[in-house]
Amino acid sequence: MPIFHKHIKLFIDLLVTVIVWTYFTLGYAVFFSPFYFSAVVLSKNREESFQRLNHTFYRIFFLLVRLITPGIEIRIQDDVYQIRSSVIVCNHISYLDPILLISLFQKQKTIVKAVFFRLPIFGWVLKTAGYIPSTTDQDLASLMIARLKTMGDFLLSGGNFFVFPEGTRSRDNRIGPLNKGAFKIARQCHAPVKVLRIRNTNILFTPGRFLFNTCVRNTIEIELIGSLTPDYESDTFSISDLTAEVQSLLEP
Repeated sequence: MPIFHKHIKLFIDLLVTVIVWTYFTLGYAVFFSPFYFSAVVLSKNREESFQRLNHTFYRIFFLLVRLITPGIEIRIQDDVYQIRSSVIVCNHISYLDPILLISLFQKQKTIVKAVFFRLPIFGWVLKTAGYIPSTTDQDLASLMIARLKTMGDFLLSGGNFFVFPEGTRSRDNRIGPLNKGAFKIARQCHAPVKVLRIRNTNILFTPGRFLFNTCVRNTIEIELIGSLTPDYESDTFSISDLTAEVQSLLEP
């Protein structure tokens, strides 16, 4: 690429990054805060209202990304939108993955790093929305336990609980060992397990890189690659077997 073109790309990368992260940071504090506070005062179900607001917030985020990012396309398989009352497991290749899934489902919960629960405003939104901290630290352990106890009712009401069982982002698209926690929750709630594959979010927002990668042809995709309904009451049911089955589905 000629040096002049590289400079143009760098400028567009920087511009897109500033715009989307300005929306992300100021959105909660300025644009959406009146809606969240209204939900606190007026809503009979604050948790559900906050989940819907998060869903709307991130839908706008990705609409903005598509609008201002040259070369980007986002394709979501129709079957993905129809998922309800399920434990969703997915590969993890970019920080964009969890907020992309929130943008797809109006009723959703997930596991979030404990450090985010301690942030002003953002942490309050996470707690009120019913998300689960990824810690057993004393100050958040009771919150985690309480959320897991109500997970069955949440799933029965049509909500989805999504998890990235690798526990961290893959840097080479390989699938690492899967944590069994999500599958234990699925068994506890007698919930179906849906397996999703995300592609190319790591091209747009690459691990270890601050700037969005624009001006390249890139199609972000999410597809449903497995729909499992285990017989949890069977004597032959095994968490390890279920984990291995999902692992085989996720591996390229």
